[in-house]
Amino acid sequence: MGQLAFLKMFILVSISVDVKDNRRHVHVFKKGGRHLNSVAKIWIESNGVKCVEIAESQLSAKDNKMLVDAIDRHWEFINDQITKTFKGEKTEFKDIEI
Repeated sequence: MGQLAFLKMFILVSISVDVKDNRRHVHVFKKGGRHLNSVAKIWIESNGVKCVEIAESQLSAKDNKMLVDAIDRHWEFINDQITKTFKGEKTEFKDIEI
């Protein structure tokens, strides 16, 4: 599992076993959460082209918008880190400002 970024109270993560999923995405976990279930899954591309959208979420519309906007702004970094995760390489970690 590659931790990619902190954003407010969330952690963005890529999971290498998701390599067979049909679109690149990040899982969103609550920072300090006790359970291991993600609270959202956000697509970051469609057919290899940047396309940031909610796949599934248990979050509010406000939090979803904040996450989508932040991922859109930092898309290149996040996409590069997902590539590293799938290759089994060490990922970098970034604090993302709103």
